[in-house]
Amino acid sequence: MRNLIIFFCFYSSIYFISAQNIRNIDTIYANDQKLVSLFFQDPIRQGITGSSNYAFSYNRDKEQSFGLLQATPSEESNLLVITSNGKIYSYLLRYSEKLNKLSYFIAATESIGNQNSGSIKLSKQQVSFTDTDTVTSRDYILNYPKLCKQLLKSQRPFDQVKYRKGIRMKMTKTIYYKTDLYIKFEISNNSEIDYEINSLDLLKVNGNKRRKASYQELLLSPVYRYKMPLLVPKGQKVQFVFVYPKFTLGKHEKLKV
Repeated sequence: MRNLIIFFCFYSSIYFISAQNIRNIDTIYANDQKLVSLFFQDPIRQGITGSSNYAFSYNRDKEQSFGLLQATPSEESNLLVITSNGKIYSYLLRYSEKLNKLSYFIAATESIGNQNSGSIKLSKQQVSFTDTDTVTSRDYILNYPKLCKQLLKSQRPFDQVKYRKGIRMKMTKTIYYKTDLYIKFEISNNSEIDYEINSLDLLKVNGNKRRKASYQELLLSPVYRYKMPLLVPKGQKVQFVFVYPKFTLGKHEKLKV
């Protein structure tokens, strides 16, 4: 009987300790009209959403402790964030037309674990661009040149953007992979002279240009350029890829090249 009591107490202690480590996953609400900000105790190293309808952006060039969240109407998804010290945070994401909270201050105690001390491993997987606009693989080692090279080889349809004086500009639909967005461009030169390229800018446009008060243009800066040419010889065409931090377009927004 005494052994049974000791065992019962020991089992209860284990259950009590385990229960203390269980935390209900919080839900963060977002939409396409407002920016929701998340402030962490430590700089963000990586942020991943489970669906391309949710875009979590953060500074990849200079580590900062906050990120911005937007969403388009969709089903529930999730967000995984890893900070510079290896702490892991996990949240559910939901779209909502009405937002009661625009800023979330994340305490260190909300971490669900630490990548540096745990047994988490990222395995290499071959990435292939299919007919879908979203690559759903979750385990990867980032390799921009390899992914862009595969995209250039893939036969994806182009949408014509602009045609002027023998110069034709085309781009594919956006392709999501992890926290990035890939766009394949094509420039054809059917003119009588070589075509020099000074720059290529992609902008998010909101509103009508005729109504200047409500018209806004936001420059989207690429994080990587693959085979961007400086010149397109006459009678030839070139293809190249730009990689951007993942973003979403609202109901009244469009892209401008």
